[in-house]
Amino acid sequence: MRTLAQTGVPASRRSLRALLVALGTGAALLGAGAVSANEGAPPLKELKVCQDPANMPFSNDKGEGLENRIAELFAGSLGVPVKYYSYPQRFAFVRNTLRYKLPGEDFRCDVMLGVPAGFDQVSGTKPYYRSTYALVFPKGKGLDGVKTGEDFLRLDPATLKALKIGLYDKSPASKWLARHDLVDQGVPYATVDVVAEHYPGWMIDNDLVKGRIDVAILWGPVAAYYASKIKDMELVVVPLKSEPGIKFDFEIAMGVRYGEPEWKKQIETLIDRHKDDLDRILKAYHVPLVDEQLNPIVY
Repeated sequence: MRTLAQTGVPASRRSLRALLVALGTGAALLGAGAVSANEGAPPLKELKVCQDPANMPFSNDKGEGLENRIAELFAGSLGVPVKYYSYPQRFAFVRNTLRYKLPGEDFRCDVMLGVPAGFDQVSGTKPYYRSTYALVFPKGKGLDGVKTGEDFLRLDPATLKALKIGLYDKSPASKWLARHDLVDQGVPYATVDVVAEHYPGWMIDNDLVKGRIDVAILWGPVAAYYASKIKDMELVVVPLKSEPGIKFDFEIAMGVRYGEPEWKKQIETLIDRHKDDLDRILKAYHVPLVDEQLNPIVY
């Protein structure tokens, strides 16, 4: 998701990574999609997965992400090995992975394990989880009474006005701060960072922990994962609820190429078969889940 839609409803010309910080970070995807029918295809010999090699908590080249664990789970169920095709999500990810095919060769990968439901550059499966943006702040710094976004907004105005709030630019958080007269408290971070070492949890690891900002607003899986990694202070993660005109929650699905209905059906069968396993993986990575009524799901 370097992760969900920072900019709201998924759009065909936005990068997957910008859809996912916004849910991470990204750059523009290019339009028309390649179509590949899979009827009469030879038996599956390997599960070929499109991944970003440095996009935790979702994936990395060491196989440490939640999508890596899902890939291993599905491959085991299919009785084949996993083969990854890695490419940075910030650079036209779909075109250069799922759609990439040289004459006389097979496609480099056949499935993307984390895309926003409705993302029209892929043929999306049914969603397998719904998460939401979240506030992150240190415990014991005057915000311990904040359990919801509403609690945060009800803080004493003088307290609110003194906070430095980190957020990715042009994300739903931008609209939220504007609606609640907190623009001056916002510390914007670029959605797309050309520095190769940059990662979506940078805001937490480098600025929140060091006191350069007081609060961060991030896509929930990113917020909770990086908050859990901090050992020298306790960070609180508070899921945010969508408001009219400001969507914080997004369903996440898997994506295959258009024109491959049987393959899509097979992936959806795996999602159904392994629902409990998927939930355990999401729990292991501290992903904050919400139900259809946008109430937090307690593990």
